[in-house]
Amino acid sequence: MAQSEIPVPPELSAAVTPLPPLDEAAVEKACPGLPPRAPNERLLPRILVHARDLVLLATPLMLTRIGQLFMQTVDTAMVGRYSAEELAYFSLGGTPVGTAFATVVGLMMGTIILVAQAVGAGRPRDAGAVWRRSLPYALLIGSVVALGCQFGEAFFLLTGQEPGIAHGAAPVIAILGLGMPAAVLQISTSFFLEGIKRPFPAMVSMIVANLLNFALDYTLVFGHFGMPALGAVGSAIATTTIRWLTALGLILYVWTMRDHAHYGVRGSFLEWREGRPHRHLGYAAGLSQGAESTAFGTMGIFAGWLGALGLGAYAVGLNLLALIFMAALGLASATAVQVGQAHGAGNRREATLAGWTGLALTALIMVVVGVVLSSVPEGIATLYASDPDLIRVLVPAIAFMAWIVVADGGQTVMASALRGQGDSWIPTALHFFSYYGVMIPTAAYAAFHLGHGIMGIFEGILVASIVAVTVLMVRFHLLSRR
Repeated sequence: MAQSEIPVPPELSAAVTPLPPLDEAAVEKACPGLPPRAPNERLLPRILVHARDLVLLATPLMLTRIGQLFMQTVDTAMVGRYSAEELAYFSLGGTPVGTAFATVVGLMMGTIILVAQAVGAGRPRDAGAVWRRSLPYALLIGSVVALGCQFGEAFFLLTGQEPGIAHGAAPVIAILGLGMPAAVLQISTSFFLEGIKRPFPAMVSMIVANLLNFALDYTLVFGHFGMPALGAVGSAIATTTIRWLTALGLILYVWTMRDHAHYGVRGSFLEWREGRPHRHLGYAAGLSQGAESTAFGTMGIFAGWLGALGLGAYAVGLNLLALIFMAALGLASATAVQVGQAHGAGNRREATLAGWTGLALTALIMVVVGVVLSSVPEGIATLYASDPDLIRVLVPAIAFMAWIVVADGGQTVMASALRGQGDSWIPTALHFFSYYGVMIPTAAYAAFHLGHGIMGIFEGILVASIVAVTVLMVRFHLLSRR
């Protein structure tokens, strides 16, 4: 198929700007003293330019996304240091909520795409209309999740969890569920602000949220300042409270910002029919995120079958992996922009180079992170837990994660590079294959048939990540050659 025959979704074409021609002055600045050469020989300067742009794009995105997950890291560490049993409750109760959260992030991707499209087309007032239409949708999604979370104990018992752990996790998932409508409102409003290139309010709100979360966890988990020690339930109360404060604060900022009229922020919120394109744009991304998250949720069920120590170790391991994944996700988003710009300009060579540069840069950063994990696993484990038995299980698992982070970071960058070329549904199908067809059966076989326990679950994650990055790389290579 010729390049001109590749279908490009209109939302992608409008949401990205063409990649400008290579600036010779920028090349000279990146590589001073480099003699002029033929275009097909100037590979190193082009790689350096792409790497520089990727870092500049990725840095604010990484900070915001890491801040979102750092709250969960503090929750896990606080509860883990309070009690290994309470950490098991927190892990089991939080796993389905985490799965739902990742899915709704994908479902709300239409916000940032349509806002960017409106601003890029010189129709800023339509950007506010997109945001207003997103709020009722966000409330609906969040309310459905909140309702489902009220039946947590029955769900846990159906999945074979120990009755005592299922009973202890039930109030955790119920309280976290009450915060999901606020979480979806916050996501949609943050996407609106990023779409109009104003990411700092969301970043500031995340910093404030983390400070409040630390204070509330310290107070409610351990029972300081005259409050009762609530353990995992206290952490859930803190998280839900902060989600509502953050969401309402961001909405108030958008509603009262100085140029609200310019962006058409104020108006009717009851435009459900007009929001149909918005909802459709998020289906592929939401399905992909949901597939990966539910697969990891299944790993949490496997961990529950291994008892409280297995659940605690999985909670810590998954949180650590997710924290590192946020850095890779920032690089992946930047890679999608770079590839999308070049693809929109019809420059196949630069789109291909941007994708491979994003993968190489991510792999380099993840290797450095892996070296840290393998060098000081015990020190990291003690940040999360004080129970000697839990630390003993965590140390080899954390060291093993050095391999996982490289493959996991690579697969998310490759998926984003494919979406930058307008390829949405094939990455979703490949995610299904990698995580449902590979990770779940491999983890079950290694954990229970081979008797590897919690290490078997992480072995399954590694195998699936390697398969995912491999098939996505092959897909990107084939698509780039068309």
